[in-house]
Order: sequence, then structure tokens, then C-alpha cells
Amino acid sequence: MSNFDRLIRSAREILKKTDLVLLGLCLLATAYGLILIASASNFLGQREMLKRLITQGAGAAIGVVAYFIFSQIDMEHFLEKWWLFLIFDLAFIALLRTPLGVDRNGNRAWLHIPHFPMDIQPAEIVKLTFTVLLARQIAWFRENRAMRGLSSLFWPAAHAGLMFVWIFKISSDAGSGLVYLMIYAGMALAAGLAWYWFALGIGGMTLGIGVLVVFEKLPSYWVNRFHVIFDHSYDPSGVGWQQTRGMLALGSGGLFGQGLFQGIQTQSPASESLPYRNTDFIFCACGEELGMIGCLLIIVIEFLIIYRCLRTVRVAKSSADALICVGFATMLIFQTVENIGMCLFVMPVIGLTLPFFSYGGSSIVTLFAAMGIVSGVRNRTLPEWLRVSRQ
Repeated sequence: MSNFDRLIRSAREILKKTDLVLLGLCLLATAYGLILIASASNFLGQREMLKRLITQGAGAAIGVVAYFIFSQIDMEHFLEKWWLFLIFDLAFIALLRTPLGVDRNGNRAWLHIPHFPMDIQPAEIVKLTFTVLLARQIAWFRENRAMRGLSSLFWPAAHAGLMFVWIFKISSDAGSGLVYLMIYAGMALAAGLAWYWFALGIGGMTLGIGVLVVFEKLPSYWVNRFHVIFDHSYDPSGVGWQQTRGMLALGSGGLFGQGLFQGIQTQSPASESLPYRNTDFIFCACGEELGMIGCLLIIVIEFLIIYRCLRTVRVAKSSADALICVGFATMLIFQTVENIGMCLFVMPVIGLTLPFFSYGGSSIVTLFAAMGIVSGVRNRTLPEWLRVSRQ
């Protein structure tokens, strides 16, 4: 057998062990996102638009490679020395406090490496190792403690809480840190943590936030971002300005939109037009140019990707594998709901992008890698007779 034949045979084996449906959905979302990014970046000029398209396309290409690589890896084998993963997570985020870290919009959340084609967002990359490590941790408690007792609640929650505090202290990016807490909540719920713990946790957090607000211990911009959600007339030229412009863009699109590269706000270079239109508010840019139909297509594609992740849970060979899929599905659900809710003026602005659609190199690579891990779980499914008995 020639080397070429061996290569073809290996490629076929890899394809057989890869969830091509999930990959196809991710590529569809990315292609749609590239179209929206092109239109939403057009106001910057052709050079800047092409730069963003090349960066996003390169990130997607790297992501596809990562998808195939992670599809072939059993992540549980890498967790025997779990503490190395934890050290990596903390150390990688800590790099933001070195000269490589750069500030943008009040957050020190990116690493700028000279001559590297894109900036790196550590909180995005670390979602991968955090989710896999937390899944192993919760799976151990589920199998050995049946998720009963304070230790089953405390240690995984402390892990997620540590990451939230660390990210916020290092980068001031509370939005990214909140994703970690949501991943924990989704996993804990799926693992069977008693409902009363969630009730106590939500009640305690609500009470704590209320006390902080009363004694004015929370930053005023945090309070104002929630205030404007309940009163849209509050400071429309200040804290509510971004979402007000977003709602105007969405409302002006109607059912079919004004047309690609034709949106009044999306194509306007004026500073008072739609902000962050190729990142945080790309859903609004889509609504203006492609209307409700374009927005519904985004929602359908996101739903299908999430559904595919959750379908894999049912055939996972272990609790840890199942929880990994739940964790990544929760990540997608929270970021999608928060981003679209922010654009619809029903959720606060916390700087979360729309998965697969918003511009961002680190984000698109991480998303493909995460879905590759889910594909790997499907590759190592239970035999049919065990799958039936589980159901």
C-alpha cells in the first residue's frame, strides 16, 4: 500500500469517527456569520472589511482543524493529572497582567502577540479545559456521593466561583466569567443536584445583590445596566444608548429587511449609528438588513447546534462525557439567549457575542474545538444494547 493510499484510508477513518452533521451546522453558521460580518464591517472601508473577513476565516479554518483533532481524542485520558489543567487555566488568564495584555472598552481581556495575525482572548480558550475538568469533577461526585451533601455542592461551585473571581479580578470582564457560572449550573442540574440548592443559591444571590445595591457597594454602571432594562426611558443617550440604537435597527428591518449592504444604520459611518455591529450587536445588523426572516434563521441554526450537542448526551459512554456535552450546550444556550436578549432590550449588556456569528478569532476557534470534543463523545458512544437500556 502506497503512502497516498494510507493517507486516504486514514482520512476516511477520521471522517467515519467525526460527527459530520454537527460540523456541517457549525460551517453553515460560520458562513452565514461571514456574510453578516462583511456587511456589518463595510462602513469601515474595503480594507478593514477584508481584514476582518480574513481573520474570521483563518480562525474558522484553524477551528475546523481543531474540530477534527478533538474528535479523535478521549479527553478523560488527559485528566489523570487534573491539577495541571487547573494551573494552566489560572496561569493563562494571568498572562493578561503581563505586557502582552491589552485594554479594550474597559476590559483587559486580550493578549496581543507581535506578528501573530489575531489577538487571543484567554477566557475563551480556557472554557475548553474548564468545562472538561469540571465535568470530571462533578461526575466523580455523582458516582461516589450521588450529588448529596455539602461537598457535592461546594467543591464544583468553588471551582466555578474561583474562575469567575479570577477572570473578573484579572480582566474586569464579568460577562465572560458569568459564562463559567452558567456552565456549572447546567452541569450540576443535569447531574441531579437537588433543586432546593438552586433555590437557596438564587435566593442568596438575590438577597446579596439587593444588600449591595442598598448600601451602594456595586459599581454604578452595573446597577444602571439593569435599571435600563426595566425602564427603557432611563438615560437613553447614556447607558441605554447601545440597546436603543439596536432596537431601532431591528424595528426598521421589518419582515425581509432593507437588504444586505443596504441597512441605514449598519452602513452608516456616523458615530451615533449602531455600535459594535460586527460583534455584540450583529443580530441587530442582521435584523435591519435581512429582517425577521434573517434573524429567525440565526435562531434555528443555533438551536440545531445545541440540539445536536444534547442528543449526544444520551449516547455518551460515561457521566463525564455526558456532562461535557451538557456544559458546552449550556455555554451556547446562555451566550445565545443573553446576546439576543441584549439586542431585544430584555437582557443587560455584558459583552457576550453571538456564537459562530459575531466577529472574533479566539471565539470561533474555541467554538469549533468545543464542538469537536462533543463529536469525540459521539465517536465513543455506548453499544446499542446499553443505549436502549439507558432510555
